[in-house]
Order: sequence, then structure tokens, then C-alpha cells
Amino acid sequence: MSLSTRVIAALGAVVVIGAGTVGLSVAHANDKGEPEKHLATLTVGRSSIHSAPFCYNDGKALSEEAQAKCQSDAKKAEADGSLPTSDVVASDQIGVGVEPGVADKGWFAFTNGGTQGQATLASARKGSTYSGSVAATSVLNAGEKTTVTVVEADQKTQDIIGVWYFQLKNKDAVTVAATK
Repeated sequence: MSLSTRVIAALGAVVVIGAGTVGLSVAHANDKGEPEKHLATLTVGRSSIHSAPFCYNDGKALSEEAQAKCQSDAKKAEADGSLPTSDVVASDQIGVGVEPGVADKGWFAFTNGGTQGQATLASARKGSTYSGSVAATSVLNAGEKTTVTVVEADQKTQDIIGVWYFQLKNKDAVTVAATK
């Protein structure tokens, strides 16, 4: 074997080992079952974040008690800063997306902002996976933080299946507060 043949053989071995490693990784990942089908995505301007539901009972309806606990836990998570968070400025557009499995049941989304203290991002939808984009100024509250709530709800039974919470951090509010 000449030197160039050895180099080629070594590269071939690296490729084979690499392919085997990737194959094993894919097999290991597949061993985890189906990929998460209950993700919600918050799009702010040109960036987005996604999350599994904050409250979810494996596709079954959440009881009244579970919903109350969910809201209480969400308030605690908001206070300690552990909700998925995205920075926002007044000129941004905001939208929410859900996985097709969520859209098939039905969903809606809103914030605790806007002129009435609650602004709709998506009214009751079924089949549609995206809310469309709305101006940030129409859904933010006057403070530094606004909470986005996404709810999966069976439109036939009105049962709540899953709830996601995101937090919008208003960079314009931070700037205004810092200059005072």
C-alpha cells in the first residue's frame, strides 16, 4: 500500500465508524418512541422558541383541580423566571404555532396584555397550526413582562388538554424604566 492508499483507507475507516455512530445514535433516539407531538412555538420578530406543555395529562382532559394547580404553578414559574422567555420590542410581530396533532383537537392563544388586560393571539382554531402575526403593541401589557398562554382544547367537549406558558420581556419597557 502506498501512502496515499493508506490515507484513503484510514479516511474510509473514519467514515464507516462515523456512519456507525450516527446510525447507533439514531437508533437510540428512535428507542425513545415518537417525537414530542405537543409543542407550541412562540415567534417574536425573526426569532422563535418552543416548549412542551407546562400542564399536560398524556392527551387526557385536565381536571378542574389540575387546571387550578397549573395556573398556580405557572404564576410561581413566572415569578422565578423559569418560563420560556423571549425578548420583544414594540416593532415586533408576534405569532404562535402548534403541532398538527394539537391543531387537530383545537387550540387558542392569548396574552395578559392589550387594552383590555387580555389580548387574543388566536381565537378557537381547529386544523390551523399558526395564529398569524399580530403587532406586539396590541398584545403587550404596560409592564416589563407579558404572559402568553396557549391552550389545547377539544372543540367538541370543551375539555382542556394541554396548556403552555411563555413570557415576553418587553425591552422597550426595560429601556424606559432604566432611563427614569
